[in-house]
Amino acid sequence: MATLFTICAILGGTILICQFLLSLVGIGGGHDADSDSGDVGHEAGADHHADHHHETSHEHQASWFLGVLSFRALMAALTFFGLGGLAAYGQGDQNPILVFVIAIAAGLAALFLIGFIMKSLNKLKADGTVRMERAVGSTGTVYLTIPANKAGTGKVTLVLQNRTVEWLAVTSNGELPTGSKVVVVGVVSPGTVEVAPA
Repeated sequence: MATLFTICAILGGTILICQFLLSLVGIGGGHDADSDSGDVGHEAGADHHADHHHETSHEHQASWFLGVLSFRALMAALTFFGLGGLAAYGQGDQNPILVFVIAIAAGLAALFLIGFIMKSLNKLKADGTVRMERAVGSTGTVYLTIPANKAGTGKVTLVLQNRTVEWLAVTSNGELPTGSKVVVVGVVSPGTVEVAPA
């Protein structure tokens, strides 16, 4: 039994250390499964309905468990299964079943602890993608004069998602000179917005 615990501790510990060292040099880091859903654009007038029944609680619990289950968490579980088993086995006249239960408890505790930590760290990721559709309704300043009646493009600067962005702009109104305050009324194409005087 001690041999099994030793092999588990050495194998799991070696893989954990190798994975840690590889992640320090930028290899193999951040490849655990991630279950975040992306930002999906929808039309403004679209109807959306969702039916949630009693299965939702069970599905949430299952997805939470799968969210903490990763290769790192499994290797930590294997390592602490071995270490916990060795510690319990080293106490002397222990019942083999009790030693095995202690080893499993140590492994499960490590699995959930490391899994929870990894899931929490994954939440710290930031999506730096600027989504143009979020610009509608925001105010900005004309940087380059915008010709009247969509006769050409100018440029506007505005603050969107906590950053200053500069985009091409058109207007259906009269000419908007540099320094004018404007409001974004629509997205014409990627990189171009339609503005009106604020």
